[in-house]
Amino acid sequence: MSKQQLAGILADRTQNPPPANATPDMIRSWIEAMANQKPIAQEVQITRVSWGAGEGDLILPAEGDASRLIIFYHGGGFFFCSSRTHRVVTSNLARVAGCAVLAPDYRLAPEHPAPAAHDDAFAVYQWALKQGYAAGRVALSGDSAGGNLALATAVRAKEMGLALPGALALMSPWLDFAGEGASHDTVTDDPILSPEMLEGFMLAYLRNGDRKSSNVTPFYADFSGLPPTLVHVGSRERLRDDSVNVVSRMQADGVAAELKIFDEMCHTWQLYAPMLEEGMASVEECAAFIKARLG
Repeated sequence: MSKQQLAGILADRTQNPPPANATPDMIRSWIEAMANQKPIAQEVQITRVSWGAGEGDLILPAEGDASRLIIFYHGGGFFFCSSRTHRVVTSNLARVAGCAVLAPDYRLAPEHPAPAAHDDAFAVYQWALKQGYAAGRVALSGDSAGGNLALATAVRAKEMGLALPGALALMSPWLDFAGEGASHDTVTDDPILSPEMLEGFMLAYLRNGDRKSSNVTPFYADFSGLPPTLVHVGSRERLRDDSVNVVSRMQADGVAAELKIFDEMCHTWQLYAPMLEEGMASVEECAAFIKARLG
């Protein structure tokens, strides 16, 4: 059933292609317009808040525990998307986890190249701690580029001696900018990410920078001491082995890291949660994982 659902969703996408010869702002507006058509969770309150240098969504479900916080970094290749485009994910995370979710808007490329997004992501975590959230009651999450930001923030917090978050939940994280994982070559039916698209994102954000630099990816970091981590990825993803390999490395460093590969799912299928069974299942499993570990 879910394969049929996904096939229908992907077919619909082809009927609404991005505008030709579009500027970054035109692409972003197109993405926002498509995202606005997706229903979000009911009985959640969304408030626009400032986290210091930027703004974002603060989402709280009815009777939710405001003392526990999930910081969710949206994906989009460091190039597009926003807190608004990911409300289908963040609102359902809040609903199932029963706690607050902060979805920050961070600076995007090409206007703001690396490491702007990574610096903003870390600043959001610092802001949360300064607001009085206990680190152990904060989880970091994100999809695609946002999964990179979530893991990078945790690694940077460890390196700077800050208290660490209580859990990580990563959805299809984009980590292997050097394309060393086998799936970058062997997965040829990825319906979302082409090699050309990935290269375009990297040129916009990294420009000519080192694709293995710790400033832009935590893929090669020392993960020892990081909190329990759940990683979800689809079998049809060109980036599948980003998840496979990072979980293997985290486990080797003693982290309680778990990997789940969703059969036949594409990159960031969670964004189709209202229409796709596996999409909602992934969001709800991540929320349950976080809830169990934040106390």
